Amino acid sequence: MASIKLTKRSVDAATALDKAIIVYDTELKGFGLRVASSGIKTWQVEYRPYPGGRNVPKRRMALGSTASLTPEEARCKAKNILGSVARGSDPAKDRGAKRREMKIAGLVDLYETEGCYVQRGIRQGHEMKPKTKAFTLARLRNHVIPLLGAKRVTEVSAGDIERMVRDITAGKTAKDEKRGKRRRIIVRGGEGAARKVARDFSAVFSFAIRQKVAISNPCDTAAIRKTDNRRERYLSIDEVKRLGQALETLQSQGVNQKALDISRLWALTGCRRDEIAGLKWSEIEFEHACLRLEESKTGKSIRPLASPALALLASLPRMADSEYVFPATTGEGHYQGTKRIWPRVIKLAELPGVTPHTLRHTLGSAAVSTGETLAMTGAILGHSNYRSTAIYAHIQRDPATKAADRAVGPIHAALSGKPAAKVVKLRSR
Repeated sequence: MASIKLTKRSVDAATALDKAIIVYDTELKGFGLRVASSGIKTWQVEYRPYPGGRNVPKRRMALGSTASLTPEEARCKAKNILGSVARGSDPAKDRGAKRREMKIAGLVDLYETEGCYVQRGIRQGHEMKPKTKAFTLARLRNHVIPLLGAKRVTEVSAGDIERMVRDITAGKTAKDEKRGKRRRIIVRGGEGAARKVARDFSAVFSFAIRQKVAISNPCDTAAIRKTDNRRERYLSIDEVKRLGQALETLQSQGVNQKALDISRLWALTGCRRDEIAGLKWSEIEFEHACLRLEESKTGKSIRPLASPALALLASLPRMADSEYVFPATTGEGHYQGTKRIWPRVIKLAELPGVTPHTLRHTLGSAAVSTGETLAMTGAILGHSNYRSTAIYAHIQRDPATKAADRAVGPIHAALSGKPAAKVVKLRSR
């Protein structure tokens, strides 16, 4: 265990390798910095409760992350705690007892400040991405707190969870409120929302158990559906033709060209909504026929590009003052007007319920139906399933690009109103 004066410079320089380390301050005994193997840094204070001495076990309290507290703020907080210990108090024990009486609303607040880290899968221990964190907390605050926020953590039962899921499914927490001139809060209920909220709430209780706020997770024993049971809707070639005709019609009516080009690229690349809307020129490698995304749902990702997608991207104008392929009309961000135009597209194409993500499923289906392997299809879509990651890692760019060409061909022909190329079946060996 190292010792150093904890300043901003020394904190920034502190790193951990295979396991967490604790760096103690040389000026204030017991004050320290915990650096997790994932890189997360947390202030802490350590002390022996009254009457002290070597036979009394040490207690350790987390003070907050380095992102929320400066070194001086954390040092001041540690001094106050150590001062109360000298006066005979036991702050860690008191906080534990207080937390056990915590209400669900307070637990959600605590989860926001100390527990918003992905605890499952290959990203275990990593901090949530900003958008994931925002959506998770929004679900908790808009659904859980109105229904269970006033209950004590220790009082929540499996029956409460089941009633919460039924209420969300029935739309009891749904609302549409105007907040100010340009802001609107829309909360939708339904079966899908209920499952997501139950999943998020289970993660909150897992955090509460680790913090000794709760002793069990009522979500584990509740009789609720634990999986999303997603509908794998995809378009037929005839439906893709209607989509292409709708885009052409709207283009002739003067609809924003950025929204139409984004929609076409959703179909031609299989990328997720914001992977195209927020695409940067620096992420396109024309010479290698691929996208090298800096950030996606699964982190950095390489996606092969078919010739039609490359041609469309090459035809787009570049704005000298923006890094984005589709810059916003005003401001420095990327274009976000597809949410207004997409409903017009699917209404004109007579494709109710179809979302941009449906086009991703469509490309995946097209790839499999043309004989591509699941591994090659995963490479096209940029999947990062932990059971198949090793397979995807060994796929070469060139065969993946050719696979994307074969899969995108019929979709491109349908979008542009051209006859699809004849598919020649492979001879059996």
